[in-house]
Amino acid sequence: MISRIDLRGTSGDPRDLLPRAETDVASVVEQVRPICADVRHRGVEALLELAERFDGVRPDSIRVPREALDSALASLDRSVRAALHESIQRARTVHRDQRRPETKTRVAPGGTVTERWVPVGRVGLYVPGGRAVYPSSVVMNVVPAQEAGVGSLAVASPPQAEYGGLPHPTVLAACALLDVEEVYAVGGAQAIAMFAYGAGECARTDMVTGPGNVWVAAAKRLLKGVVGIDAEAGPTEIAILADETADPGYVAADLISQAEHDVIAASVLVTPSPQLATEVEAELAHRVPGTKHSERVAEALGGQQSGIVLVDSLMHGLTVVDAYAAEHLEVMTADARAVAARVRNAGAIFVGEYSPVSLGDYCAGSNHVLPTGGCACHSSGLSVLSFLRGVHVVDYDRTALSEVAHHVQVLAEAEDLPAHGEAITARVGRSGSAGEQGAQ
Repeated sequence: MISRIDLRGTSGDPRDLLPRAETDVASVVEQVRPICADVRHRGVEALLELAERFDGVRPDSIRVPREALDSALASLDRSVRAALHESIQRARTVHRDQRRPETKTRVAPGGTVTERWVPVGRVGLYVPGGRAVYPSSVVMNVVPAQEAGVGSLAVASPPQAEYGGLPHPTVLAACALLDVEEVYAVGGAQAIAMFAYGAGECARTDMVTGPGNVWVAAAKRLLKGVVGIDAEAGPTEIAILADETADPGYVAADLISQAEHDVIAASVLVTPSPQLATEVEAELAHRVPGTKHSERVAEALGGQQSGIVLVDSLMHGLTVVDAYAAEHLEVMTADARAVAARVRNAGAIFVGEYSPVSLGDYCAGSNHVLPTGGCACHSSGLSVLSFLRGVHVVDYDRTALSEVAHHVQVLAEAEDLPAHGEAITARVGRSGSAGEQGAQ
């Protein structure tokens, strides 16, 4: 059901030996190019036709009426509403603490640099549809944008034939809970194009965020010069670093929970314990047939992107998981907190037996929009900072400028940009040479 990769006795960079889903975003870019161009030139009419083509339904309008949002919230199951409310509150608690204060630095008497944090003016937030319903992605996109102080935000989610061309009602209810009134029944690459160029009631945005399939990722790549993006999300993934103290049932359950997302989802166990590997294989054989989406799970676990990786030691395992740079990394070892503190590359780290990834998906307070495909070695997950821009405000008086003028002039001459230096001398005259100044 799941393959083994034996890295024992190996050294060097293991990245080429680790399982990974293959996604050819570059080839899809050419397929989404005409879609995005169509939205740019024909706007709403193109969006309606593309919905009919890709989603099997032509909405009455791309804009979801306010009454549809209110109706979805009114009909929402009480327990689901309570769970979403808890998810929102915990996410707010965490993301509120991510706000950045203004920092004013006195560089010299009369010279200061202040770093101001300014929110993006308008953002488009994408919530995928398809095999599953993702009201949690509404929470994970909207809450950090709101806590950052974004003044205008819009949500797009694919229209559903089952619901008369509207997005799934649970997604709409989540939007209503978060007081989001601007919601569009638009999915896929065309949604990213709508946010990038604007269409009908949807004004163009400065940035677009949110997970999606390869079509969404390709549209983000194509349009990232037109609109800001968070990341090109790839297939979801979990890596578990576990030793002989780990409960094989917990490990198997978590591998299955990630495989449930998609047939190309990646589930990887890294362990120095052959016994744990064997026990996890037995647990998978027992548990997979009984799970609701057993065929999807079995295909994901059996794919080239999943596997059990045997390593020489826990230290070797840390090297391997850092090389893998998982979207989600669970650490189930003796002294798990200390081991987790040594991890450098992961989108999010889940420590110990009672911090599974599914907790982070919904109610830990953390964000589940995370870097995939090894990008966690250089990128972060979605946060308040994703929606803020640091702006330096430079404020020098004449005296402060005079004191540093000779250095500016020297550097301008060294770079053969004399007009840069002349912009200084126009204000304070020509200072002495750097050597003369240094001797004073």
